[in-house]
Amino acid sequence: VQLQASGGGLVQAGGSLRLSCVGSGLTFSSYNMGWFRQAPGKEREFVAADSWRRDSTGYADSVKGRFTISRDSAKNTVYLQMNSLKPEDTAVYYCAAAYRGRNYYIEGQYEYWGQGTLVTVSS
Repeated sequence: VQLQASGGGLVQAGGSLRLSCVGSGLTFSSYNMGWFRQAPGKEREFVAADSWRRDSTGYADSVKGRFTISRDSAKNTVYLQMNSLKPEDTAVYYCAAAYRGRNYYIEGQYEYWGQGTLVTVSS
């Protein structure tokens, strides 16, 4: 199984970025897909997730209303649209996959992880 994240970069505060994560070697539609992030000197934290049933999504309070998770199952790809970015959103962003039935809010429930993509938001 491989998850390949991309789309990070440098953006000014208030700007937007879209992250992508392409999965291979797994039945994409059977997995909850999530995004986590780790800022310098901090622990990795949950950002957003999309249920394998496609009937629910979850967001961290800090990103609600600004970030949107979506997926294209035909392309085995999950996206994270990030708008109104703030300097505190600066982090390495990781995509991850948790088999159906698992709690997608919990980091330990995810079996597969991508390599991370760096997002830097300047003030």
